[in-house]
Amino acid sequence: MKKLLLASSALALGLSMASAAQAEVKLGVILGFTGPIESLTPDMASGAEMAMSEVSDSGALLGGETVTPVRADSTCIDSAAATAAAERLITADGVAAIMGADCSGVTTAIAENVTVPNGVVMISPSATSPALSTIEDNGYFFRTSPSDARQGQVLSDILNDRGIDSIAVTYTNNDYGKGLADAFQAAFEASGGTVTVSVPHEDGKADYSAEVGTLAASGADHLAVFGYIDQGGRGIIENSLDTGAFDQFVLADGMIGDSIVDAIGDDLNGTVGTLPGNESDGAARFMELSAANGVNGEGPFVPESYDAAALIMLAMQAAGSSDSGDFVGHVMDVANAPGEQILPGELAKGLEILANGGEIDYVGATAVELIGPGEAAGSYRELLVDGGEFTTVQIR
Repeated sequence: MKKLLLASSALALGLSMASAAQAEVKLGVILGFTGPIESLTPDMASGAEMAMSEVSDSGALLGGETVTPVRADSTCIDSAAATAAAERLITADGVAAIMGADCSGVTTAIAENVTVPNGVVMISPSATSPALSTIEDNGYFFRTSPSDARQGQVLSDILNDRGIDSIAVTYTNNDYGKGLADAFQAAFEASGGTVTVSVPHEDGKADYSAEVGTLAASGADHLAVFGYIDQGGRGIIENSLDTGAFDQFVLADGMIGDSIVDAIGDDLNGTVGTLPGNESDGAARFMELSAANGVNGEGPFVPESYDAAALIMLAMQAAGSSDSGDFVGHVMDVANAPGEQILPGELAKGLEILANGGEIDYVGATAVELIGPGEAAGSYRELLVDGGEFTTVQIR
């Protein structure tokens, strides 16, 4: 009898442990925790994980399942390392979906070699290359930041409005940099502007005097830098200022962040730039929520990271399953109308509506609206460095 009781207890314990294991959903968070944007990614991860904590605390996901984030390093620039990290997330860690990646080149590599072949949903908060609009993703890749095809046009409009009719361009020599440089040049030249020279640069170099010399020889007064904040882009600016080659800069999203103004200081005053963003009710709610949770909600792509994670979990609830193959078809549904609008801090409400068979329109922090191949329509902040900090001029 004693042996029977022990066996029964062991069986009950085993069932209890199995139930506990089933009550956890793991989500990958793959970002460049090392590399050329490493100063940005901790806040991005915190934004995504804030959404996961909000859902876990609600107890409303799939009958009470909790969400556990599992971080991995994309490096931003090393596709082999990024794909290996993504493979570990899926095969060893057993994540149900991935929030990330960040930079366009590694995101493309992960999608093509890992997530799409394995049928795993990936939603990037910051991969903006226009080329990602046409990859063969079988519907498993989404992004909450708009394509650089849009950012190139916005940058052109800003320069036109400021009376800048010629500019030199340098870009990080990868999918992101080349895609943005091409989009900007096409838009700027179509509006009558002149790109005097377009020069690629490699990240990780100690000296950028050759690139800056070529850029300065083009005769332009302004320099557009489409690079990375902690690598070559910053090196180009520092060399330009040290040599007097340029003192007027135009920056895109990969160059926006506190670390660059902290490093360069007042010499960056007057610089203009762009970053995805808006001034909606959702954006205001997100700032309140992030402040209450000790997260830097003003950081680049932090709102997009929260929204990416939120969309994954809401789609799971809509499908009644955490299996990517089951919920992939619901991402666009929860992101767009019709349905009750859901803002940051209201994920529990959204989950309950979906559990009861209702419809939601997730607006989130970035006024989410997914179009075409699962990407954001998006709007941009026109930024100006004034008094040693980035300030918002207007929304475009």
